[in-house]
Amino acid sequence: MAKQDRYGYRSHDIGVIFQSFNLLPSLTVSENIILSMDASGKTFDRPKKELAQDLLQQVHLPPEYANERILHLSGGEQQRVAIARAIGYHPEVIIADEPTGNLDMTTQSDIMGIFRSLAHEQNRCVIIVTHSPQVADASDDVFELAPLQRRRKR
Repeated sequence: MAKQDRYGYRSHDIGVIFQSFNLLPSLTVSENIILSMDASGKTFDRPKKELAQDLLQQVHLPPEYANERILHLSGGEQQRVAIARAIGYHPEVIIADEPTGNLDMTTQSDIMGIFRSLAHEQNRCVIIVTHSPQVADASDDVFELAPLQRRRKR
């Protein structure tokens, strides 16, 4: 890793889904997704607008959402756009920080289904950081981080 181009690796091979979505409100749904494709530097075999439409379908959003502004969407819909943006350039590893923290149970279940599909059907490594026991229960493997214990200096 020390000799590898970390920026290149991150922009090509790791997709990040932020807890606060980090979508650009001045852009449409499609423009937010395409922006990450452009940033990856990868080439695509079809127009990016078509690929964005396919990604919307993959994250269970209707095609007409492509031209919606981010602020017109619910939290669950914004999370789906954030997932589409993160997987748009086909990264091998997807890291999701509390991806269901602000979602109702039905939406949480659907989002976890999307992650399972990415892992099991598309052979992607999906790493989810969560405090939710339900999300942990729906995951294949769980690593629990123990709280740090503060040592007293004598």
